[in-house]
Amino acid sequence: MGSGEFGLDMAVVGRIAAEIAAVARQGRQIALVVGGGNIFRGLAGAAKGLDRTVADHMGMLATVMNALAVAGALRNVGAEAVVMSAIPMQAICETYTSYDARAHLEAGRIVLCAAGTGNPFFTTDTAAALRAAELGCDALFKATQVDGIYSADPKRDPAAIRYDRLTFSDVIARDLRVMDTAAIALARDNRIPVIVFDIHAAGALEAILAGGGRSTLVSQ
Repeated sequence: MGSGEFGLDMAVVGRIAAEIAAVARQGRQIALVVGGGNIFRGLAGAAKGLDRTVADHMGMLATVMNALAVAGALRNVGAEAVVMSAIPMQAICETYTSYDARAHLEAGRIVLCAAGTGNPFFTTDTAAALRAAELGCDALFKATQVDGIYSADPKRDPAAIRYDRLTFSDVIARDLRVMDTAAIALARDNRIPVIVFDIHAAGALEAILAGGGRSTLVSQ
């Protein structure tokens, strides 16, 4: 989270939290699914010899650390936020259930969903699509390092083509890999549009919700 390759940049976390809080004050219900790749990636750990299940559990713990940091930053700007983990750890945060998460959302709290799905071998993207389906979300916003979906990595290929709109079938058929196939299929089957945007673009989330900004919309 930030310009570094590892750890947390609390200035960046604070800016993002302020933007999320501003959107929440408009009366929108927000659930965040937080990743942990800035601390530990399960696949990377498995590639270095760790048992995949153990590595994925370590990655889930990293997402809880990030969720706690974001929740703290949200509270610092006056928002109510609650961390809910798919893996029970009552001394640190609440255990996720869709019923309790919906109750928090109805009460105006921002819900941070951590620890993925609670199971190894499932990505944060799949967890995001699952939570969006469980909570009846109107859309799934995928925050990335670029302003949408490209035909290739624009940081490596200057000829990469940026798309404004795609169908779920386009993403799968072209193997665009903005999210894993399971996540895309889950969003498609539940008719949840996916909006891909640049997390580093100041005001991007609010601009997109207002009908502007730069993003890629993936829908039916």
